[in-house]
Amino acid sequence: MSAEALKTLFHPFNAEALSPPRKGEHILFIGAEPGLRLPPAFAATLNLVQGFRPYFRSLQAAGFTVTPQSTGDRFDAALVLAGRHRGQNELRIAEAFERVDEGGLIVIAGGKEDGIASLRKRVGDLAPLDGHMPKYHGIAFWLRRPADMQAAAALRAANPALLVGERFHTAPGMFSFDRVDAGSKLLVENLPGDLRGSAADFCAGWGYVAAEMAARSPGLSTLDLYEADFDALEAARGNLGNTVAQGFFWMDLLAEPVERRYDVIAMNPPFHRSRAAEPEIGAGMIRAAAKALKPGGRLFMVANRQLPYEPVLSAAFASHAELARDGMFKVFAARR
Repeated sequence: MSAEALKTLFHPFNAEALSPPRKGEHILFIGAEPGLRLPPAFAATLNLVQGFRPYFRSLQAAGFTVTPQSTGDRFDAALVLAGRHRGQNELRIAEAFERVDEGGLIVIAGGKEDGIASLRKRVGDLAPLDGHMPKYHGIAFWLRRPADMQAAAALRAANPALLVGERFHTAPGMFSFDRVDAGSKLLVENLPGDLRGSAADFCAGWGYVAAEMAARSPGLSTLDLYEADFDALEAARGNLGNTVAQGFFWMDLLAEPVERRYDVIAMNPPFHRSRAAEPEIGAGMIRAAAKALKPGGRLFMVANRQLPYEPVLSAAFASHAELARDGMFKVFAARR
């Protein structure tokens, strides 16, 4: 659906409902994704923002200027690609208001099944819209940045940073941003309390599993976190500030090699990027963990119970065993 939403976003320019930005103008594009194809007359300089490492790398390889977080201000216009997370969408739109010059164009688009119609109404209730166009199973709508910043303030007030379990700072758009994920909780409950040596948390999110590893196993000498979501990793950096955690690596573990070697790795790998399950993501994470472990090193991981990871564990490790399961998840231990 991202490819369709990208086409929806640029449709008003292709249909000549909006004039394409001119050479010399600077455009902020928040949430840009791979597959980006600019209209022929789109001559402005684009500054892309994408914090998901695989998408970031793909856009960079395509020759675009891309950063994991927005920087700068006084942009002539902004594009916002909306996704499935309402709070994240609203925060991205607030950022567009804050970084675009007064009177600058802001164009927002997303898929109908991701709630773009309700997002359009929400923004329209805060600031007057100039127009909208449905296309490619989505809607694009646009407005000019008003003189005041009341709309941005309202969107930010509706989506404050959260504190999960009175310990962990998170924000909308991160995985399980409003609660401790049940799979991660089951993993932590089944981790030994005598882990020693160097450890890593793969797919660390905002740091829950790593924090529990550090708290439960004082014998750990070092603890590194690996995460593909830049904002989640930055949250983890703050959440793990007073622990043994030392390394925070923004990485695509399926495509970028891990340089260090560990005695222990724990992980709750993702199993989808779209709505459909993609077991190969978790399988790739298992192989990456095996490569990053020292001989005799141990992996502890949790997975949805229906996902067939046992053959992958058998191929990548000398031994493995199931430690626990409940109605949704199973926890494995494996030794290299």
